[in-house]
Amino acid sequence: LSGCYTSITSFFLQCVWPFSKAFPIHADFLQMESLIKVLLLCCATLGIYGTEDARPLLTTNYGQLLGKTVGAKETDRLIHVFMGVPFAKPPIGPLRFEDPQPPEPWSSVREATENPPMCLQDKKGMEQLADFFKAKFDFPPVSEDCLYLNVFTPADRGENPELPVMVFIHGGGLTMGGAGMFEGSALSAYENVVVVSIQYRLGIMGFFSTGDKEARGNYGFLDQVAALRWVRDNIKDFGGDPQSVTIFGESAGGLSVSAQVLSPLSKGLFQRAISESGVAILPSLMASKTEEILPILHVVANISSCSVSNLADCLKKKTEDEIVAISAAMKFVAFPAVVDGVFLPKPAEEILASKESNPVPFLIGVNNHEFGWILPLALNISGYREGMEKKDIQSILVALPFVHSFTSVVPFIMEEYFGDTNDPKELRNNFLDLVGDIIFVIPALRTAKYHRDSGHPVYFYEFQHRPSMYDDSKDDFVKADHGDELYFVVGGPFLKSGILFKSNGTEEEKILSKTIMKYWANFARNGDPNGLGLAEWPKYDEDEDYLEINLKQESSQRLKGGRFKFWTVTLPDKIKEMMEEKEHVEL
Repeated sequence: LSGCYTSITSFFLQCVWPFSKAFPIHADFLQMESLIKVLLLCCATLGIYGTEDARPLLTTNYGQLLGKTVGAKETDRLIHVFMGVPFAKPPIGPLRFEDPQPPEPWSSVREATENPPMCLQDKKGMEQLADFFKAKFDFPPVSEDCLYLNVFTPADRGENPELPVMVFIHGGGLTMGGAGMFEGSALSAYENVVVVSIQYRLGIMGFFSTGDKEARGNYGFLDQVAALRWVRDNIKDFGGDPQSVTIFGESAGGLSVSAQVLSPLSKGLFQRAISESGVAILPSLMASKTEEILPILHVVANISSCSVSNLADCLKKKTEDEIVAISAAMKFVAFPAVVDGVFLPKPAEEILASKESNPVPFLIGVNNHEFGWILPLALNISGYREGMEKKDIQSILVALPFVHSFTSVVPFIMEEYFGDTNDPKELRNNFLDLVGDIIFVIPALRTAKYHRDSGHPVYFYEFQHRPSMYDDSKDDFVKADHGDELYFVVGGPFLKSGILFKSNGTEEEKILSKTIMKYWANFARNGDPNGLGLAEWPKYDEDEDYLEINLKQESSQRLKGGRFKFWTVTLPDKIKEMMEEKEHVEL
């Protein structure tokens, strides 16, 4: 019976009920042996035994879920999918700007075949993002009622399989995204894991903070904690092992993963972590002091026609449409995560330096052109594609929100990255590397070193392959851009449902996708990405070993060693020297 559906109840809904309507069954016939034969005959007759037409029904602590079955390309394995599963009460009305609360149970069978509404955001941004990534996706509506998750689990999992669980946290600058943007069917099918994709409050709803008890902030992070608690308490019903949970995410999702590694609230909720192109010390999305969020409060107050003094109360009265309009008007001004004394008891770097983070194996990585294409376009940096001049670079640098703290030392940064060159294309290339280093590479390396020094296993990678699907849209100078690895992590060449890419990739790229899924899943299983048939991935230790992930993989050492020394030794020493000179002059 388990080969057809997960429970007798599911058989009843799919087979017995319609069968009995057409052909009434005599009471003497309903002995267990005869019933089983009827059920199996019915399923075989209807052609839904082990096919993509199957409707799996699953019982959880909160109620029953009726899901769907999907497949993946180039494998016969099928996946049971349950979408829009609530992990918290809707954060509406009095629960706006409040901690998430446990979900309410339901009595009837809950349809779980459609993506849930995305959390409040400007949907146009997501549609543009899908175009950038050459992906086709039917975007659900946005709603404040959005605390849901999707689960993907092998249909042939059997009884009590205790499979590794991989929980994905989406990116989007903490302002956009949704669970449906990560389709877990291929990863689940090829690697025999349970994949969970979660949602969390975004933008104003998720990260608005006044720096005090009026609005503590970090509600989006608390939603993630609530989702992880739900996984701990319920994932066994889906075939997952609650003691083998790996959280992984990209960009702001990687930052979220890194933040969960730091938070005492998350202790014991996961056993491994993967941060792709984003960590908790990423500039502009993590504020250590209340003063850092004051300018954003004034921006929101001006846009919303509220006063700063009663901003929290005023925003609580705004409609969903008004919140979305305010968010759209803010453009790229985003609320950062904050030190709230609850989720983050102190600044991220202090937690790292004091070795107080959660003791889990950590896989961290970046792409070799993080600021190569999609982010410059999103930030409306004009003219860079043809080449750049130094004066324009300097003007852009001081205006970028994540460089403001370096304004006084911009001349030293200019010297380090540009030297005497005046070639427009070389200047452009170095500029793109510079911003990528500031936002992604250096914070990721620093996080890896902190975690390593705490005595916890660390694996580091640099993704280097430019997907072939972008050959007709991205400029030739662009390498592995921000987000490019996700196509391979998600098993993009093998997806048949959910988010679909406009290219299946080359045969070499299919192999690369299988390789990356294997590395990630091995890490989820064992805390070590290595396995049979894979290039050896050394730990990130004192030699700073890491893996270069391209169509072929090989290990290397000391990624951007010179640049790392500049940002962590040379420049801090120069800043210290300047401050001492200033103090001397003032005296």
